[in-house]
Amino acid sequence: MSITRPNARATRPRAIANWLLLVATFVFLMVVVGGITRLTESGLSMVTWKPISGTIPPLTHAQWMAEFDAYRTSPEYLKINRGMTLAAFQGIFFWEYLHRLIGRLIGLVFALPLLWFWWWRAIPKGYGPRLAALLALGALQGAIGWWMVASGLVDRPDVSHLRLAVHLSAALFIFAGLIWTARDLRLMTLNAGVPPARLRPGSLLALAIVAVQIILGALVAGLDAGYAFNSWPLMGESLFPAGGWRDAWGALANLIDNPIVVQFVHRWFAWIAAGAAVSLALRASRTGAGWALPLTIGLVAAQIALGIATLLTGVAIPIAAAHQAVAALLLATLVACAHRVGAFPAERPRHSPRSSRSGAL
Repeated sequence: MSITRPNARATRPRAIANWLLLVATFVFLMVVVGGITRLTESGLSMVTWKPISGTIPPLTHAQWMAEFDAYRTSPEYLKINRGMTLAAFQGIFFWEYLHRLIGRLIGLVFALPLLWFWWWRAIPKGYGPRLAALLALGALQGAIGWWMVASGLVDRPDVSHLRLAVHLSAALFIFAGLIWTARDLRLMTLNAGVPPARLRPGSLLALAIVAVQIILGALVAGLDAGYAFNSWPLMGESLFPAGGWRDAWGALANLIDNPIVVQFVHRWFAWIAAGAAVSLALRASRTGAGWALPLTIGLVAAQIALGIATLLTGVAIPIAAAHQAVAALLLATLVACAHRVGAFPAERPRHSPRSSRSGAL
């Protein structure tokens, strides 16, 4: 008995768009849980990477002790958590396990429907390679995650803040790619002949500025720089503390390795990123997207307030986690704004059929 693929049939851009937005929701959840994992210092609780067998958590006391014994050989336990109880270990294990489990779920939620759409020839022409690239990036992200964890299992009791920044950046790049592709496919449902949106230079610049701020945030998290000064707008008694700049390090090392400098830059570059975000939203609103400007301004205001609150509360975990979550929501909104700018000309009359049908896109 042989199995043959169906003959060519009508493509299903709307169904694929909805599926991609579901995957993006899972990626958003993973980013939030990843932030909590970092904030609770849970990322090094699992000292092995078992992509298949690691799906099942320890179920018996003997299995828990085996995991705990493995952790007790790690630098983090030996240098920081020596004497930790099994119950405390289970607490940090939970967040890292959940983070990895969501990653595996994303793989299934992406790969299985992709295979189904491919089998039924439902993928519009030109989108197969893009979807395959997103799947490959997801697989690479798993490897990047282990590469990050491995940096804290040799000599140092902490993951590399640079690898953490790469890990977060890759996750958000995939997140943005899913949203952009979904919106291209939704445009196709309105007009089958419409070309994909273009990423215009001004939009690219705005997104790049916001990306720099997000990377700075990852460096702050990786260096625990949020604890350096818990006051705002001053750092202690001054705008920049005396002795905060380490002359022997050089400019680059200070900007990426010095917790005081990284916190300072993240504080004030935020205003440049906020201006870039609002500017992009304003351009999107000129295409008839009435949601763009108020939503962006609201998210920017919330993000700034949460950033200040994170400092003033000494990096309270719920507030710091909300800060990262809103950053991802703001990025999603700006990707939608950039897509809108690339898909529709500015100043389109409101009575235009295309404008009225796509105002919610």
